[in-house]
Amino acid sequence: MLELLLDAHGVAVRLKGRARCARDAKDGTLRRHGRNGPVSEATMEFSATQRSGDGDGAPGATAAFPYDRMTVERFRDAFPRARWRDDLRAWFVPGTTAERRLTAWAARDWSGVLAFADQRGRDAFAFEPITSPYLEAADDLAVRTPYSRAVIAELRTVPWARWDPAAKAWRVPFRSYEELRRRWPAIEEAARLAEPEERRKRKESRQASSEQGDRRAEAAERRRHRYPVPEDALPPPGRVLMTHAGPVVFEAVTGELVEAAIAARFYPGVVPGPAALIWAGWRRPSHAELVRTWPARVAPGAAELARGWWQPTIEVLREERRRAASLERAQTARRTEAR
Repeated sequence: MLELLLDAHGVAVRLKGRARCARDAKDGTLRRHGRNGPVSEATMEFSATQRSGDGDGAPGATAAFPYDRMTVERFRDAFPRARWRDDLRAWFVPGTTAERRLTAWAARDWSGVLAFADQRGRDAFAFEPITSPYLEAADDLAVRTPYSRAVIAELRTVPWARWDPAAKAWRVPFRSYEELRRRWPAIEEAARLAEPEERRKRKESRQASSEQGDRRAEAAERRRHRYPVPEDALPPPGRVLMTHAGPVVFEAVTGELVEAAIAARFYPGVVPGPAALIWAGWRRPSHAELVRTWPARVAPGAAELARGWWQPTIEVLREERRRAASLERAQTARRTEAR
């Protein structure tokens, strides 16, 4: 496995093997680069690994790098035959010389670019800084907020932003400052709403409202893990399918008739047809099952939506795979902390 490491000064070092070092551009010292993280906050990693064959037996190489929309676009322009492999969590480029071409592309396109972009971001921050209790500026920008899905969704769209579990903060390099500043009003508002006191106020308000009973009823219905399906269009068991309740794997059809009032209240997307609706038991798919699922070529039609279940598209699968991976990581962390 060959890896190209670019530090904040644009110095590229080609390395091999598990134990790796990067040379500092200022003093020439060597620092180790572990498998699970970069050498320093300013170091960006691009890896290219030659493979004897992908699933079809064709030789090629996988490329992995931190997600950034513009970088992906440049990468696709340079390698039109590249395709994303969910099972490898990397881009696959066919060809016996793919690794060499990938490494050369990274050295040519990234050397010096990151250092210039970081300096430009520092200048922009010095001229027009963000003043907020949720933001700290040092070697990079650290964003610390109460847990909020809205904050996470916003930060995921910021190029080069990454979660630092040790610091329990999002790390954003200065090269992404303009995009962070554009999204900061939404991030700060979502963080404010996620404060414990604000959550408590909203909870008390919900409990006093008439909608609380409806929400409890919907939650109780979800815990029953049942879903109405047409008697003449039963879903195949054991496969990942999309429904109005999200991705599911149907396990069994009970044959019990669905009451019309329950279907209308909790499952309005399932349109009753000539055949009766019956209950089918389901479970949530794992991340591995979502990765193995073959996507549909086209979006579901009106008939499939009315039926209540359909084959998911690749766009839907990618989002659900991301959610499932995040959920499994959180569950693993909770189990580790409980020990």
